[in-house]
Amino acid sequence: MSATAVLFSTLAILLIIGMPMAYALSGAALLAVIAGGQITPMVVTQRFFTGMDSFTLMAIPFFIIAGVIMQNGGVSKRLVNLCNVLIGNIPGSLAIVTVLASGFFGALTGTSTATVAAVGGIMIPAMLKAKYDDRLALATTASAGYVGIIIPPSIVMITYGLATGTSVGTLFMAGIIPGIILVIAMAFVAYINGKKKNLIDPDRIEPTPREKLRAVWEAIPAILMPFIILGGIYGGVFTPTEAAAVAILYGLIVGLLFYRELKIQTLFSLFLTAGTNSAKVMFILAGAMSLGFIMTREMIPVWIAQTILSISGDSVIVFLLLVNIMLLLIGSFMEANAAVMIIAPVLLPVLNHFNINMVHFGIIMTVNLAIGMITPPIGMNLVVASSISGKPVERILNKYFLYYLLVSLVVLFILTYWAAPVMFLPELLGRR
Repeated sequence: MSATAVLFSTLAILLIIGMPMAYALSGAALLAVIAGGQITPMVVTQRFFTGMDSFTLMAIPFFIIAGVIMQNGGVSKRLVNLCNVLIGNIPGSLAIVTVLASGFFGALTGTSTATVAAVGGIMIPAMLKAKYDDRLALATTASAGYVGIIIPPSIVMITYGLATGTSVGTLFMAGIIPGIILVIAMAFVAYINGKKKNLIDPDRIEPTPREKLRAVWEAIPAILMPFIILGGIYGGVFTPTEAAAVAILYGLIVGLLFYRELKIQTLFSLFLTAGTNSAKVMFILAGAMSLGFIMTREMIPVWIAQTILSISGDSVIVFLLLVNIMLLLIGSFMEANAAVMIIAPVLLPVLNHFNINMVHFGIIMTVNLAIGMITPPIGMNLVVASSISGKPVERILNKYFLYYLLVSLVVLFILTYWAAPVMFLPELLGRR
């Protein structure tokens, strides 16, 4: 049995039986090496460490730590209060607030699951208290959370930049407008659902001008963070990795001194949580890099590229359609960062053949895998929303969920075949 057959059959079996992603990736790579018999199994271990030896990858644990600090430091609460004040008591206001707050929080942390946990922990109980259908509350929270990896900073974009040699700063810049478009689209869906169900809170007390000003004032430190981080990157003050470290420092200052919801004695447990989450992500990436090495050695990327080209011919439209379908399927059962490390290098020859801009494709790939965060069987956003609410995952998969999924696919289609929203800011600032 060839190494290629062992690689894919082992990976499929391990994923089907529920093996954790990191073990499935590294296990498949190890068995493929043994089956091939041409190189020592020690190579898999070496690839684990050499793959992690990257200054750029240091940004991932830093942003995860920053996200945990923001989540527990009172930032999510202030962002929700601000959105509540801005939206007012219109139909579906709480669902719209959930979408907007997810966009704001995603601009602080770069992760999808952290966004669902931080915003959902506040908004799911609020929506249920206001007599929202629990299916709508859950679907809105899980769906809106995926913008956390599209609006910069984004951990998935950092991984893509490492895998393809694309500028992470330029990817961050390119993700701003698509992220805003998706937030607006989902907020519109939330409004339509609210209007149909006449979801206006009869018990809402309109905040006074003084309370509105206070909500804005308290949210300023949270709102300033994306401008500091992204402004520093684009201004050449610091790299994306250094920006992640700055985010930690800024989060500590805001949580300890401004909001005063972080306590010195709780920092150890927060760092422990962040360290555990970081280890999970980095372990998955290490496994993905080992698998990618074996795939490259077996010439699998060349075979895949030739197969795609034979199907699509010289049509870039067909190629992008096929890639979108493939990424949506992969994103539904594979962790996003692992998918990027495995798939992005495979597609590089074909992207160069069609002269597709690597920044544009990076956003296409990120949006595809973000949608995968809300699609079964993996759908980590679904799992997080379920654990927060105590409702089964099946309760989230309803007609409201399908509305959000449909509008997401429409936006993905637009971004795929119309590069202007993606490339506007990079081209405006001379970075493509």
